[in-house]
Amino acid sequence: MRLLQPAKIGLLSSALLLAACGSDNATEQQVPPTLVRTQTAEVIEHFPSTNFIGRIESYDDVTIHAQVSGYLISRHFEDGQLVSKGDVLYEIDPIRYQAAVAQARAAISQAKANLVNAELNWERGKSLLVTKAISQANFDGMTADKASAEAQVEAAKAQLRAAEVDLKNATIRAPFDGRIGRSQVVPGDLISPNAALTTLVSMDPIRASFNMSERERLRLKMDSSVNASASNEIALFLSDAQTYSEMGEVDFVGNRIDVQTGTLAMSARFANPDYRLLPGQYVELQLTALEAQSAVTIPRRAVQSDLEGEFVLSVNDEQTVVRHNIALGPVTEQGATILSGLEGGEAIIVSGLQRARPGANVTITEHIEQQ
Repeated sequence: MRLLQPAKIGLLSSALLLAACGSDNATEQQVPPTLVRTQTAEVIEHFPSTNFIGRIESYDDVTIHAQVSGYLISRHFEDGQLVSKGDVLYEIDPIRYQAAVAQARAAISQAKANLVNAELNWERGKSLLVTKAISQANFDGMTADKASAEAQVEAAKAQLRAAEVDLKNATIRAPFDGRIGRSQVVPGDLISPNAALTTLVSMDPIRASFNMSERERLRLKMDSSVNASASNEIALFLSDAQTYSEMGEVDFVGNRIDVQTGTLAMSARFANPDYRLLPGQYVELQLTALEAQSAVTIPRRAVQSDLEGEFVLSVNDEQTVVRHNIALGPVTEQGATILSGLEGGEAIIVSGLQRARPGANVTITEHIEQQ
């Protein structure tokens, strides 16, 4: 058997290698472009809206305290009852305060009698001073007595007012309409001043407090409570996903951004005639602008994300894939709104995303124009 020489073996190997490379190039040239479906990024007029988690709070929420001491003789409500402003809640034994009022009135009468006597002496001394029947020193003493009697009358009147206030405070009334809490005392208890008796919260209207980011504040134009009320409507959703029947209005916009959270404190006012909303209840709020704004919309399925953030792919006139880094806004019925990154009119890839790569050539099998 005849063996090949080393030089001939090298030439044969080179020929085989070149043949293999040519085969690979031919295979690559035979790979068809990626097939994709696209849809036009459309500019629409929409009413931007944002959802927030809020908590229900009362406008008036107080603890009822006693202002005078004494034995509690009666309670005029049931725990959890609705009360009206001025309704009697408790009565503290008023006898000692009634006696104090009577004593103060008697003191006024005594002071007035002393004043009358002092005034008569002063008038008498005034005439005697003219005839030099008394000295100036004696007349000055009469003048001082008259002034002292007048002061005693005023002091007695002030004492009467204080006694009447104590007597009034022996009957404890509701300061506003609302729902009463659980009573902490029962008739027969000895009540001391400043003792906590119960709580009272207002129920209608009621407010929902929430926090808004700086970006959302600017997007929804929440510059002040006046502008916010005029340019936005607020819907409320309960925990069972039901929509609350009453629409709200912004009644408070904070005056600074919280440096810890980067949010702005806000609240909305809601009518609550059926008392479905209770203080402490968590709800979802949806703020919707009343003024339409232009926005680019695309199908939500076209949005992708990586370490750089959210992006979409489009196909240009040369059938080349282009990447667009975007800022994604809220999702509407027409699609996802794009805050930045698209101008509208781009052919956005909605199908074939797994194989499409920026810079690669693709073939559009179907292009959809949004309605």
